[in-house]
Amino acid sequence: MGLLPACAKNEAARAAESARQASTEVAPDEARAIAKDAYIYAFPMMESYRTMYVQAVDRTAPGYRGPFNELTHMTELLGPEFEDVVRPNNDTMYSFAWLDLRAQPMVISVPEISDRYYSVQLIDMFTHNFAYIGTRTTGTAAGSYVVAGPRWEGPAPDSTRGAFQSETDFVYCIIRTEVRGPEDVAAVLALQKRYFITPMNVFLGRATAPAAAGITFPSYVPQRVRSAGFIDLFNFLLGQVVVVPEEQALMERFAEIGVQPGALSASLRLSPSLRQAIEAGMGEGIVAIANGARDPSTLEGVTLRTAGGWSGMNGLFGNGRSMRGKYLTRAVAAMVGLYGNDFEEAYYPMASEDASGNALDGSKYDYVIRLSQDWLPPVDAFWSVTMYGLPDQLMVANPMNRYSIGDRSDLRYGTDGSLTIYIQRDSPGPGRESNWLPAPDGPFSLQFRMYLPKPEAMDPLYLPPPIRPAD
Repeated sequence: MGLLPACAKNEAARAAESARQASTEVAPDEARAIAKDAYIYAFPMMESYRTMYVQAVDRTAPGYRGPFNELTHMTELLGPEFEDVVRPNNDTMYSFAWLDLRAQPMVISVPEISDRYYSVQLIDMFTHNFAYIGTRTTGTAAGSYVVAGPRWEGPAPDSTRGAFQSETDFVYCIIRTEVRGPEDVAAVLALQKRYFITPMNVFLGRATAPAAAGITFPSYVPQRVRSAGFIDLFNFLLGQVVVVPEEQALMERFAEIGVQPGALSASLRLSPSLRQAIEAGMGEGIVAIANGARDPSTLEGVTLRTAGGWSGMNGLFGNGRSMRGKYLTRAVAAMVGLYGNDFEEAYYPMASEDASGNALDGSKYDYVIRLSQDWLPPVDAFWSVTMYGLPDQLMVANPMNRYSIGDRSDLRYGTDGSLTIYIQRDSPGPGRESNWLPAPDGPFSLQFRMYLPKPEAMDPLYLPPPIRPAD
């Protein structure tokens, strides 16, 4: 790979100047405070880069998926054998792509999808969900959509249905397509083959397409990211974004400790005392993020509700406008649920306790959830509840190969429209098996997933009925 244009050429000079300014102008206490804020601001960017580096840059990494601007697909319904991430879902099948928008926009094309839910989530390097394509936002019709970087000036081709502009050069694209069980997988695979990502010049039928300038991606080294060296990765990432005007003053403050786009070795020129102050501030930033993850109710813009063993949360994820200034909230979101959906797209109440506050345990009790007709999850798409064993937080093997249950299942409702879900290790009997979610012989956790929750699910936050031991 080549060198970063312009910024890498003068990188040493910039790093030396930023380090000189920091070492002569910033008192240790001030440097410590600045470093704390800079680390909290940078943390989601660095987490996103870690993911991008593994999935699209380092071809030797076990998690490598493919090159930039090419879709890859998950082609199997997930079950207990899937251990790559905790709390996976088997409601949707995923497609992924990392987009490099430095040279030109990409065009995402989707087919008509009128018989099921789908979404294309577009996430910038700040971890903002800056746009969605899909059932909720663009409807069911086929169409093509321009996804552009921050320096693009348009216009979009007349044949496209919309254009979305990112604040960053690199963008993560996650496509979720609803799947209704093993018998539906083939239909989803056929749809996946009709999703396309095309460079805009190619989309327009031009013979040649501009190539992005050469770039050297720094290795993601966890030890350096948890030291004053985080500044160097932060500086690389700032070279791939356009900072909005309202954050310019913040960038000037960060510059006092060596934060400057393209200064890739600024940390190497820090004095020992300044490095010590920066690492102390970084440590305070790490503690602040961890504390926020333990008690999200303290975070700006976050709503947390708990009742009957369930907890639900809103406000961790959003676009750049909604998340601007909420830097600790954004960092906590990256720690506990990187690339989470906006509430309007999907909502995830969860429980690990019953209504009395006792840990859910299939070796001790059988449980029921009784949903009256007016307590059924209010959604415009669909809902499900998934079983996870603890402590591994993976799906639970069972004789029925049933890992979740929901409104697309062959459920039996009461004559009054109510629904009873049986949660237990052994079968509740032939007459109740349609409503049975098998539990492990030990502790477990439940997760509701509500796709396209209705407005009434937001205020107050919807929570399912209490989980109670069976009579």
